[in-house]
Amino acid sequence: MAAVPAAIPVAHEMTRIEALNLFNTAFSQFRSTFVDQVDADKLVEAAIGGLLTSLDPHSKYLNPEKYAENKAQNSGEFGGVGVEMAVENGLVKVLAPIEDSPAFRAGVLPGDLFTHINGEPVSGVSLNEAMDRMRGSIGTPLTLTIQRGVGGRSFDLTLMRELVRSPAVRWRTEGTVGYVKISGFTQQTQPGLEKAMTGIDAELGPRLTGYVLDLRDNPGGLVKQAISVCDSFLDQGEIVSTRGRDPESARHYWATPGDLAHGKPIVLIVNGRSASASEIVAGALQDQHCAVLLGTQTFGKGSVQTITPLSNRGATRMTTARYYTPTGRSIQALGISPDVVVEQAQVMLADDKVQVGDYQLTRALDIVRGAAMFAGPAPAATQQAHQQAQLVQ
Repeated sequence: MAAVPAAIPVAHEMTRIEALNLFNTAFSQFRSTFVDQVDADKLVEAAIGGLLTSLDPHSKYLNPEKYAENKAQNSGEFGGVGVEMAVENGLVKVLAPIEDSPAFRAGVLPGDLFTHINGEPVSGVSLNEAMDRMRGSIGTPLTLTIQRGVGGRSFDLTLMRELVRSPAVRWRTEGTVGYVKISGFTQQTQPGLEKAMTGIDAELGPRLTGYVLDLRDNPGGLVKQAISVCDSFLDQGEIVSTRGRDPESARHYWATPGDLAHGKPIVLIVNGRSASASEIVAGALQDQHCAVLLGTQTFGKGSVQTITPLSNRGATRMTTARYYTPTGRSIQALGISPDVVVEQAQVMLADDKVQVGDYQLTRALDIVRGAAMFAGPAPAATQQAHQQAQLVQ
């Protein structure tokens, strides 16, 4: 007769007291037996950080310095050298230096590549990691190794960090089209958008045919600002909803009357580095048929992070909910698919010379102009013929 195997004990979830006792035991062992003396503060911070990062890639512990930097970033003011940048081919590329910043005054140019930050290579880092390395306390030095031009020379440049007021919104006109670039969602975004729309309207007046809204390389930011931007272009309907662990905690955000674009055609450009709050805007305007989405698939960060201070020792940044577009699509790990897929490309001319230009923007402008042509008023000759026909009757 075969022996009956002993029953395997069923694992049970630890109570809070059991979990704290286990942590206390491990903490005491680390402090007393590790080969080097361990600082208690560092152990606790590492434990909290490890706990959060084990949950998902977006939850983390912010020590007091990082917490202060986070608040400065959300306000649109921070200690840095003043460059708008993106990660391209594994290196950090300068999109534009911010006017009157240390980088601007030192002659940093659009297209420059940062290969090292403070002597450490940046190959393979994410945009957020590069930004973290660039920022720091006001008055501290930052050394950048810059490569200028394809295969060009490299040189070191040491700059002193200053209080940088990063404009969240830039605008210009492209013929009869208004172009608005939103680089991040800070407390400056909605005021900047309103100023841009007013400026475009004042410059073009009745010649204005539509808008291009550029959210490429926008990593996100404050959700309230993203909702406000959506509301600026929507008269009614849902903007976004959030759903968390508790079904009763679900929230829905709705548009209020008023459209800054006054019904003009809008093309919104996105790419694989458009994330979080950018994807809220893209999903809302797409689902509500307010804009044509052009570019490439967005990043896919559709989760809500809540920042909670920890008794003067930094804060936790923890995922507490997920975003859903007005039609109920989840953004998390999926992203937003554009209506018109357009890869960024260089244009080759007939004489084999490369014309450096923004192909995605060119296509967006074509769509706005085409939409405006079909939606515009009837030509003068047609209107005159219609009036004559009415007189004959």
